[in-house]
Amino acid sequence: MQLARVIGDVVATVKDQHLSGIKLMVLQPLTSDGSATGRTLVAVDAVGAGVGETVFFVRGKEASFPFHPTEVPADAGIVGIVDHWDVEPERPAKGPEPRTGNREPKAMRQEPKA
Repeated sequence: MQLARVIGDVVATVKDQHLSGIKLMVLQPLTSDGSATGRTLVAVDAVGAGVGETVFFVRGKEASFPFHPTEVPADAGIVGIVDHWDVEPERPAKGPEPRTGNREPKAMRQEPKA
């Protein structure tokens, strides 16, 4: 699933009969921080989303699953409306532990010879 913002709708007076009664929406995919990414796309709407809402959508055959048993000819489908999302900030990659103090490694001890 991917996040997107609904930026428009599509009106098509002539379309496949299996799309009859199904809203087509224009989506702008989003990154996890909410900025636009990639190309816009048209998706079938299974949840009643409106322009300006943030949604999550699926691609591929799964786009038609909400309309089963009708076989909707779609490769992208809106399957949820997002109320909000939280993303934990990225942490820097762990490097070597910093050395603390002025300690030098212990030298190898030699036993005195008798």
